[in-house]
Amino acid sequence: MNLMAATRGNDDGTLALRLAALELENASLRGDLAASLALTASLREANEHLVLAAVDAQTSRDDAEETNRRQNEFLAMLAHELRNPLVPINVSASLLERAPVNTSTLERLTGVIQRQVGHMARLLDDLLDAARLSSGKITLAVEPLRLAELIEHAAETVMPRVRERGQELVIASVTDGLVVEGDRVRLTQVFTNLLNNASKYTQDGGRIAVAAQVRAEGGVTVTIDDNGSGMSDETIGRAFDLFTQGPRTLARSEGGLGVGLNVVRNLVTMHGGTVGAASPGLGQGSTFTVSLPLSSAAPPGAVADAAAPVAGAARRILIVEDNADASDVLRMLLEVEGHQVEIAGDGHAGLALALEGRFDAVVCDIGLPGLDGLELMTRLRAASIGTGAGSGARPLTIALSGYGQPQDRERALAAGFDRYLVKPVAPGVLIELLAGVAHTS
Repeated sequence: MNLMAATRGNDDGTLALRLAALELENASLRGDLAASLALTASLREANEHLVLAAVDAQTSRDDAEETNRRQNEFLAMLAHELRNPLVPINVSASLLERAPVNTSTLERLTGVIQRQVGHMARLLDDLLDAARLSSGKITLAVEPLRLAELIEHAAETVMPRVRERGQELVIASVTDGLVVEGDRVRLTQVFTNLLNNASKYTQDGGRIAVAAQVRAEGGVTVTIDDNGSGMSDETIGRAFDLFTQGPRTLARSEGGLGVGLNVVRNLVTMHGGTVGAASPGLGQGSTFTVSLPLSSAAPPGAVADAAAPVAGAARRILIVEDNADASDVLRMLLEVEGHQVEIAGDGHAGLALALEGRFDAVVCDIGLPGLDGLELMTRLRAASIGTGAGSGARPLTIALSGYGQPQDRERALAAGFDRYLVKPVAPGVLIELLAGVAHTS
């Protein structure tokens, strides 16, 4: 019995119980013994049905919660297993890009690898976000944000894909004073997903346009127009449903998971806004419209660009990673940057090396044989406190993990990691973090 049926049975049982009780009372008042006995039996039976319905309803709720828990665990493990091989692929592409002899062919191939790794990472993120949103496990870090900045960052993310397909992305000037209240990462994700969707359903050489307009009744509307394949009325009605995609033909073999627009709708709704889709018809392009409330706060200061990595500052770095390919390419990448690198293939070996105190930074996986990364970091921090080591002697510790859920990050930081990076991390991000480490020679 499903949860809805069990609930309905519960209600029916309650009604039957009440009716039987009333009839029993009336029969008793009439002095009708036979009727009273019959009604007592009916009352007992109705009560039994009510108890069974209540048990069935609770069982259905328990089963649904257990199914949801197993689904989330499966998705987290799936993402972890798929992210791990992306690390050596992504870092290898970065090394090819830095090769002394870099032909135009090699440059193109490197670009293809990096773009496809990014695409796979976004698919994984969308899949996990869809699961977390459906179970209410995403919270927003709300702050005043410049709308123009959000759109600009989203455009930067999709430009490699747009250039690859020879498309034109036109962004109309967005008034710098337009400020919305929201989560920077999540609103950027909204516009990134919409731009990716527009590029996917627009032919090579097509055009995508972004514009923003303040509504007369308050708020702001952002439109993403394309001259691509368009949508039928049926597709428009289901565009934001989970696991729904536009028609796939042999002429457009690139697919997706059908979760990106569902994530967009849920995130926009969490921000107090709305999102809609429209199209004149098949082959006539599409328009997606996001409406968000404006903030009354003053425009925040612009986010400063990250400083360029400092060249020539060699660091002593320990990599704790059980994936041999990943550790090898990470070593090569960091040695190209001039760093001294040692490798540990399991948690116990990594802890032993880290305790020697010879390193400026430790880059550590979480899922390790023997001793996982969380326990390794807990013991390393405890040993540092026990020996009275000052903060200046402590290495920068960076978790590099395929687990990307918020609770995974929180556990790692609570264990003592300074930074938490989700695979596949952009090589430049790791290099920049290590470049900022104070050298303790």
